[in-house]
Amino acid sequence: MTLPGFDARRFKALERAGFNRIAARYADGAPIRAGLQKALLDTAALKPGQHVLDLAAGPGLLAREAARRVLPDGQVLASDIAEGMLIEGLRRAAAEGLPDLLAAACDAEHLAFGDACFDAALIGLGLFIFPQPEKALAELHRVLRPGGQIALSVWGPREAVPLIARAQDCIARLLPAPKVPRPSVFRLGDADQLAALLAAAGFRDINIAPHTFSCRFACADDYWQAFLDLAGGAAESLARLPEELQARLRAEVATELAAHRDGNAYTVESTVLIASARR
Repeated sequence: MTLPGFDARRFKALERAGFNRIAARYADGAPIRAGLQKALLDTAALKPGQHVLDLAAGPGLLAREAARRVLPDGQVLASDIAEGMLIEGLRRAAAEGLPDLLAAACDAEHLAFGDACFDAALIGLGLFIFPQPEKALAELHRVLRPGGQIALSVWGPREAVPLIARAQDCIARLLPAPKVPRPSVFRLGDADQLAALLAAAGFRDINIAPHTFSCRFACADDYWQAFLDLAGGAAESLARLPEELQARLRAEVATELAAHRDGNAYTVESTVLIASARR
């Protein structure tokens, strides 16, 4: 991480607070990303009986579906720095008849698991959040068994992700630049860069492909809420703004969405990169 003045500990604390704040709403918003989740799990090609780690698991959206693919002889462990997210995921898992889902709150860059104890690992839209993604990948390489597979998704290039970029444009138009810049969520959106990062961590048989999905919103307010329900630390920072300024952001985001108007609603297509590799 080379951003001037960047404080990784403070950044992680803000992300933890933000994701704990939005845990239930993040889970409730899963349907608009269902196609993306399925594409990542299909890439992972999980098999019954496997032991799977879902890193940056949030409320267990991937972990719960992964459990359906590997149980009863397999096992899924959901891990996240935000314990409130994991609690929400365990609650929903139990309600869905998946009481065997496991969870552990820990830092992705310092995993508290033994060497070579998982057959597969998942990271859904999480790698770019880590201050040092190379350390998280090295940890995953360590905890995977030889031949174990990793499957992950990251946002594509900024211009291909209006789901996030339009909200950021509105924020940049109305608010001053932050004193300490946050790492960009698009920083791993170049396939060559992502492949190099995986290779440097010791992974092989690397494959990366774009996947485009569409989200439809009845109004600009729904879009803004969906952004907040994904934004973690950014959502935490916005929640600390005066209510009047929060309301202005919510009201003016329609300006940024104009190009996506589809009749009386908005359709927003965005692209992620889905990567797979083996230890």
